[in-house]
Amino acid sequence: MWKVQPSPNIPHWMIPEIQRHHPNISGKYLCQLLLCRGISTREQLTRFLEIDSYQPASPGEFGAEMQEAIARLTLAYQKCISHNNPEKIVIWGDFDADGITATAVLWEGLRQFFGSSVSYTIPNRLTDSHGLNQRTIETLAAQGCSLIITCDTGSTNLAELQLAQNLGIDVIITDHHTLPPTRPPVLAIINPRNLPTDHPLYHLSGVAIAYKLIEALYMALPGVSQQPLENLLDLVAIGLIADLVELSGDCRYLAKRGIQQLQKQLDQPTRPGVAELLKLCQKNGDRPTDISFGIGPRINAVSRIYGDVSCVVELLTTPDPQRAKQLAINTEIANLRRRELQKNLAYEVREKLQRIDLSTTYAIVLSDPQWSVGVLGLVAGQIAQEYSRPTILLTTEGGTETGLARGSARSINQIDLYDLVYNQRHLLHNFGGHPFAAGLSLPIENIPIFTQAIDRELRQRMGGILLSQSPIIVDLVCTVAELGSHLFKELKLLEPCGMGNPVPKLLIKNCWFDNVWNENPYDLRGKKVQYIRTTYHLFDDSTELGFPGVWWGHYKEELPPGRYDAIVELDFNAHKRCYEVRLLAVRPALSETEINPPLIAVDIADFRNHPPGESTVLDDDNQPISWESNYLVVSDCPGSWEELTGWFAEAVKAGKKLAIAYSPPPRISPQEVWQKLTQIADNLSHNHQGISPQDLLEKLAIGDIALTRGLHCLKSLGYQIELAEDTPSNKLLYISSQTTGKIADISESDQDFGSLLDIFFATIEEEQFTRQYFCEVPLETIDGMCRIS
Repeated sequence: MWKVQPSPNIPHWMIPEIQRHHPNISGKYLCQLLLCRGISTREQLTRFLEIDSYQPASPGEFGAEMQEAIARLTLAYQKCISHNNPEKIVIWGDFDADGITATAVLWEGLRQFFGSSVSYTIPNRLTDSHGLNQRTIETLAAQGCSLIITCDTGSTNLAELQLAQNLGIDVIITDHHTLPPTRPPVLAIINPRNLPTDHPLYHLSGVAIAYKLIEALYMALPGVSQQPLENLLDLVAIGLIADLVELSGDCRYLAKRGIQQLQKQLDQPTRPGVAELLKLCQKNGDRPTDISFGIGPRINAVSRIYGDVSCVVELLTTPDPQRAKQLAINTEIANLRRRELQKNLAYEVREKLQRIDLSTTYAIVLSDPQWSVGVLGLVAGQIAQEYSRPTILLTTEGGTETGLARGSARSINQIDLYDLVYNQRHLLHNFGGHPFAAGLSLPIENIPIFTQAIDRELRQRMGGILLSQSPIIVDLVCTVAELGSHLFKELKLLEPCGMGNPVPKLLIKNCWFDNVWNENPYDLRGKKVQYIRTTYHLFDDSTELGFPGVWWGHYKEELPPGRYDAIVELDFNAHKRCYEVRLLAVRPALSETEINPPLIAVDIADFRNHPPGESTVLDDDNQPISWESNYLVVSDCPGSWEELTGWFAEAVKAGKKLAIAYSPPPRISPQEVWQKLTQIADNLSHNHQGISPQDLLEKLAIGDIALTRGLHCLKSLGYQIELAEDTPSNKLLYISSQTTGKIADISESDQDFGSLLDIFFATIEEEQFTRQYFCEVPLETIDGMCRIS
């Protein structure tokens, strides 16, 4: 299903204000996009468009944790310059793009102060798990390591951190993943999850936190480093954008500054490895898509194909142009191999799916002994979106020796994948992840019963109703004649795009494709790669000139003659020096009525952040509104479009107007919510009392999904939870436990509990973000999204 964002009313001041910042654009497209994304004041507009007007937060915002880390590093520096036996410092990174760039930032930054006494270690994707492991910690201790600095990992590795402490190794954690309920046994833990959710540093990824640590060290020991701090910003931008974090606050600032540094690499390379990557992916380095579609996939491909990523850290940091060229070619070969494996695996999965009755299948679980574990997650994500079902792909390669299958799982919509798989943990060997993605292993003999159990449970949860695809949200409706440099310049001002600020999707109606051709790319050795792309020219009635485009992973036969509606993204092909569109979705052309169905005649009154009351809310005739007789009032801030459109449907059914009269609930940190939930649970258990679910929701200021996951956390700690009838019309939750008051002790040794708590915290953060959005999104957007029948 496609949904077109309604066009908001543009304030009279907005286009002149945009043109004041950027005189050579019309501003009409940009206005619509910014208003739909909640940017509606002059101050917000200036801060968004002009990076120089943004004041980044100081590393000191991390408080005592940063102070402890810098004090320890300063002590190590003093030892380094006053003794002939400097400390051995080891950076512990991760094997994705964020973890690799974070490792490179720390390695390059710390070497300015500690020279060759700094080294790094990163797990192997094909043989190891994310995070710390006891075997390597013991090895490092035997080698004389006295300080470990993690990046993009480590917050929840409680047993491993305790081991490091026992072996006399100090640990500084820099990470952005969910914190455990009790502080781990480390010297310092620099993690933005300790900050309020609206703090400008809250969404920093691993590489950005590593950068903040180096920034603080530069401030504490001025004049020591020979390299400008800004030279690290291109690495920061690569990790931030590749990790798909929300690009707001300091994230947006650092990404924009980093892209400015990145685009210098082709002409004046300070980082020859990055310059070689840009050449190989035929990019200029001036856009975030140069990272997300160019550099990022190449960095990630190395771990997916080879496992070991130490060569990528060397690629990003070596000053030797010849060595950089050699390493970049290896990265390119890995990425081409990754594409080929991904395409072949996706084909094989679809072949297997043709032999399955999808009309009765709720969850896809497939396995094969030939599948490569490194690309299972990528293909599982593709299949989940394509077939609108949670997808779990397993490989039994090597299973004859271990008896285990390994795999990856991806979810869709609001299905909690972690919870779904966690309930079958008795069939698993190992499991970890979050609601939308997970990794797992299980005995090969358990695969059939695991498949049946997952499908049966999801069927029960869905009430026998198969899932539908999430709608594609269209930002602008355009003609082919409007495509080109002028529109591109306006859309480029939104960059860097990411979570909360997606790349604009354009709908071209009643168009057709000509000069359609598909081809296989060739690798650096001249070998044809089995990864297809289709090129074409796009036409409509607005112009006689076709517009070039590309459709990745599809054949020309999939675009037969005829008229279509197409959703595209506008791009600039740096290699060909031309503008082009990237096709995302296509369907036979619909009539205007089908594209824009008749609107339902229900008025929506906007009283957000202004609670209803006879003395404060008046109608158009300046008379107090009679809420009960005229309006269906939404006083609780919704957590999803489904919830809001449900209220709209109720208003239609009741023949009333809809009044949105909510304010965002108070922002409480996930840790505070958990503390409050456990206090309530202990009180109920001690007093043998019950509480209604609605009262509990109001006390915690969270939604139904978060409450369900919070109760799962309590259950994993031994709490007994029962929903019982108090009266025929009222049900109460009864909570009891024999472990009351001992939560901290249990949490430090229970990995299942730690994973569940991660999910609970992430759900709260997502709810808070969503509710803030529904308080700020323009009324026109709400009106348009609700009215389509």
